[in-house]
Amino acid sequence: MSWMKWLPWRYLVKRMAHRHGFLDPIALLGKLHSFAQPSEVGEPIELLRAGVVFHARGLINSRVIQHNLDWVWPYWVERQFDPGDVAFIPRAFSITHINLSNRNWTAIGQPDVDELPVVDPRGLLTPFHDGWSLDAWVLADDGRCLIPSRSKTAVQRQELGDGPCVVTESELDGLALTSRSRVVVDNGRPVCEMVVTARSQTSGSLVISLRPANPEGISFINKVRLSDQRDAWTVDGKQAVFFSRPAEEHHVSDYRQGDVRIHLQDREAQSEGQCDVGMVTAAALFKLQAGEESELTVRVPLKDDLASVIRSDGWAESLRGHARLECPDETWQFLYDAALHSLVLHSPEDVYPGPYTYKRFWFRDAAFIIHALLCAGLTDRAERALYQFPDRQLRNGYFRSQEGEWDANGEVLWILRRFYELTGRPLPSEWQEPVRKGARWIENKRLSDTTGQPHAGLLPAGFSAEHLGPNDYYYWDDFWGIAGLKAAEAMLEPTDRESSEHFGAGALEFSQTVDRSLATCEQRLKRPGMPASPYRRLDAGAIGSLAIGYPTQLCKPDDPRLLDCVEFLLQKCFVKGAFYQDMIHSGLNAYLTLHVAQVLLRAGDPRFLELVDAVAGLASPTGQWPEAIHPATGGGCMGDGHHVWASAEWVLMVRNCFVREEGDSLILCGGIPPRWLEQDKPIRFGPAPTSFGTISITITPQPGEVPEVTWEGRWHDAEPEIEVRVAENAA
Repeated sequence: MSWMKWLPWRYLVKRMAHRHGFLDPIALLGKLHSFAQPSEVGEPIELLRAGVVFHARGLINSRVIQHNLDWVWPYWVERQFDPGDVAFIPRAFSITHINLSNRNWTAIGQPDVDELPVVDPRGLLTPFHDGWSLDAWVLADDGRCLIPSRSKTAVQRQELGDGPCVVTESELDGLALTSRSRVVVDNGRPVCEMVVTARSQTSGSLVISLRPANPEGISFINKVRLSDQRDAWTVDGKQAVFFSRPAEEHHVSDYRQGDVRIHLQDREAQSEGQCDVGMVTAAALFKLQAGEESELTVRVPLKDDLASVIRSDGWAESLRGHARLECPDETWQFLYDAALHSLVLHSPEDVYPGPYTYKRFWFRDAAFIIHALLCAGLTDRAERALYQFPDRQLRNGYFRSQEGEWDANGEVLWILRRFYELTGRPLPSEWQEPVRKGARWIENKRLSDTTGQPHAGLLPAGFSAEHLGPNDYYYWDDFWGIAGLKAAEAMLEPTDRESSEHFGAGALEFSQTVDRSLATCEQRLKRPGMPASPYRRLDAGAIGSLAIGYPTQLCKPDDPRLLDCVEFLLQKCFVKGAFYQDMIHSGLNAYLTLHVAQVLLRAGDPRFLELVDAVAGLASPTGQWPEAIHPATGGGCMGDGHHVWASAEWVLMVRNCFVREEGDSLILCGGIPPRWLEQDKPIRFGPAPTSFGTISITITPQPGEVPEVTWEGRWHDAEPEIEVRVAENAA
């Protein structure tokens, strides 16, 4: 109502705060905003909403976990709350308790199925997004109990033969447990399956426990019921868990009675239970004979929807025609294959940068993930994701995934151009108007260039890529804006020459404006390195300014501004061989380390390989990277524990080591590690799409001599100029 704005809200809020002894929230917010450049969007509402939900969970964690440390908790809790562990974090004045030390999990699933169960480093299985979990233990009759989350050592791996399968093995004093978690297709429906194999030197029980927690913390369970046949649970009256044989014993507990773990050997059994505060725990026990191995299958249907039936050959079909890697480095090979599976899993229609914390859409992440799909030859999947974009474009041309992302339009237009370059297709007529509107939005969004200030003519201050710092006039946004205008120029050139020339001229003028702004930075900083914005010193936020070189290629490989920026980052912002982002993330970033490596590779600097190997060393045993990695624990400390943007960057890095575009030519094998050439097995990559057509490359090492490089191309037009650089690596 219009009259609402006339009420003295600020005065009332201040008066109420002072009356109850609180700080003035209006003055406090004003002070907070003074540390950032003025912006029309303070913080995107989507991020604020996600943050509130995230810390609401953390608040619940703080009320439950620390007061019940005799319960069995997920792996991250067992470590982060242990004062003898390197992952320990004092809680003191922390209002919320969240996973800051071991944010690691691995998604399992089937192609084109939106449900993505996750498995933590000790095999804890969370079938439903942000839901309860299933754990497996071994209980000996003498009271000894193997609980994987409390085990200091365990072995975990991911097998990819018939889709992702996470295998976790634990042992303790004659007790052994192996779990194999995957998603299978049963009568056209996705089913989460955990096959558990247990062994005990003495008689005992295999325990399947229902847990009101997951890798983020508490996830409420209000009631559970064991079926009359004793072979299934019904959780909260809707979700079902099936056992391959009936349970011999069964116990249920609530919050007041404590964890079911302490009741496993009680004489009295229960078939159902409920808890008013949502902390039901249950345990189904299956007898183990001394010295004998026992196997149990636990199944959780993920969908009851009869409208859609999924294929049983989904993985073979989804990966058909992809760019295959054959190399002698088992680590690179496994990480590449795991990354491809990760890309497929997280692109059921839209693309997601993660299965859990980041299971939502951003144009920024989508551009890189779709680029990896394209470069890996998964063209149909990339095209399907791109066709979700127009519905998110507003009438004014803004491609909106969240407010304040001034880089989004440039990223959308750039990835569209890459799609049509790599496929050799013209821009379809239905895309022409969205492209024109998107490019006009970039032009209209720019600030006036007549103010004479360093930010004149740039895009407005905003939140940008989130990890660059408080709201500012980020060059990251501007470089993407220029790339977007150049993309519009190229895509519209065959059908709309007037618009093409207009956007081309706009890109040139925008680029000149940014150059002038960067010149003021060089004068102020006494070096050519590019800060994050015209008003910042060189700091970790400068990682965003590398976008001028990778992936947009708006400058030459040896541009002094780009290379000096990289040198600053290498000298000041690297820890243990990887880029350390001390803003927000406060961890090692695999994907941003690879951005630096891409710039070095393009410049012909051999140091790129040290960075790539460092990233390989940061991967989890299942071949995943969290968004940010704790420098001490090696576990995740920020974002999703299975970060798909990082998987995308690994695919793009491997691809560019074999083939990359540079102007009107292709560079082959410029990033092949010299150690690969010290053996005699062929090295292959392809068929790999490029802007000139598709190429398959074979390297035949000849130890002591220059290796032989051959290729087969299916070009869009004439064969491009091709430069082979593998000899430089072999020298």
